[in-house]
Amino acid sequence: MRIIIGGAGRVGRELARALRAENYDIVLVDQDSRAVSNAQTLDCLVINGDITSRDKLIEAGIEDAIVFIAATPSDEHNMIACSMAEHAHSSLNGKHTLTSICRVRSRKYIEEYQSGNLTEWAKVDYVVNPLAGAIERLNAGLRSNDIEQVIHMDDDAYIIEMDVGETAQTIINRPLATLEEEMVHGLPTVVAVKRKGERSIIPNGDTKLQVGDRIAVATVGVESFNPALIMFGHEMTYFPETPRVVIIGATEIGSRMASHWLKFGAKVTVIERDLQQANQLAGSSIGSNPDIEVIHGDHLDRTVLTEIAMDKHDVAVSALESDHENIAAVLLASDLGVTRTGLLLFDADLVKVTQRMGISFAVDRRSVAVDNMLTHVHSQLAGHFVLLSDIPNVNGATFEVTEKAKFAGKSVADAHLPEWMKLAFIKRQHLNGRWETSKPSPGHLLLENDRLIIFCHQDKMPDAEKLFKV
Repeated sequence: MRIIIGGAGRVGRELARALRAENYDIVLVDQDSRAVSNAQTLDCLVINGDITSRDKLIEAGIEDAIVFIAATPSDEHNMIACSMAEHAHSSLNGKHTLTSICRVRSRKYIEEYQSGNLTEWAKVDYVVNPLAGAIERLNAGLRSNDIEQVIHMDDDAYIIEMDVGETAQTIINRPLATLEEEMVHGLPTVVAVKRKGERSIIPNGDTKLQVGDRIAVATVGVESFNPALIMFGHEMTYFPETPRVVIIGATEIGSRMASHWLKFGAKVTVIERDLQQANQLAGSSIGSNPDIEVIHGDHLDRTVLTEIAMDKHDVAVSALESDHENIAAVLLASDLGVTRTGLLLFDADLVKVTQRMGISFAVDRRSVAVDNMLTHVHSQLAGHFVLLSDIPNVNGATFEVTEKAKFAGKSVADAHLPEWMKLAFIKRQHLNGRWETSKPSPGHLLLENDRLIIFCHQDKMPDAEKLFKV
């Protein structure tokens, strides 16, 4: 099955790599010769050309495509490309229904999509915004300095990535099945392991962890982060129930950050250099909240930062337009005594660099955008589709228990899920419409319409889809 990706930048190449691992037939199209050159190492067809060109879309095989993804840096270019792809596919009497996925950044286009207009006039089936989910990952990751990555799988389901620490003496070099039996409250579910110099693995009951292993752990609720950290060799991290948060920049991102923190009961201070932008936020519905204060001032002026008692804040995050400006802002906040600092970064290469600088947590927008696009590519699934950022070649996906799959009415043990697959969560919807997330156990009874979040290697995902009759 063919998937055409418009844009061979970082997002496009990461998408191509992930989808190729699932044995999709991938075509990358880009008019930037350097991007095309960088993509030549991928096992896919790479075409140098404009994705808004009908001839190039035909050359890429739009007639046979099942998905078209527009992932260039330009919102307008992406929307035109989706419209052109749909028309070219239709005029050629395409063999399959074409799904179009469009990457956009502008809030006005997101609103057009949410109102249904974008689908009507640009033929866009799904819109992906790089910020969607990124702020949530950032805020969750700031709860501890020892978490390497956080992935939110909706509701209370979280995957946290960390290293096994030296103080985890009670669990290292012992089979996970034995530990699960011995621990009164159970062992948090380890869904993937990466050991230095070795291939990522999906653990089973015989797997033994070692100090330094990078692991992905399934946890239910943010309050479960600390028990998991302690279990795997890290110190408990205190995070206040009502944190004081300073946000640098009253940008659209800053406003969304503020809104998210306010929902969780934080006291928020926003610092903005531009008077008009500061007034705009202060006069908005977010600015009317009694728990937010908008300050007009220079975020690099130590006098201003002293006046707002920067050292009394628990968290500092920056929402400026430049990665380097963001880094400078939170480094100064850290220097003035803020213990938790966070960033949303455009440049993925800077994530590891900022960790070495002592910045608590950084989120790569690219990886979040890739996950969101992959979720739409796998729209036949029941929920999120994600890549583990620090444990290569492992995917997470949400499958529904249907009548066809014949798991309903069986316990987890009796379902006999294969060892190459790890069940992380079971999600069940109650009569009131609320979803409940729980940790699976061997005796847990599966019901029709339950959603199972599983992890496996990328090349096994087609087998997982067959198992669940997707």
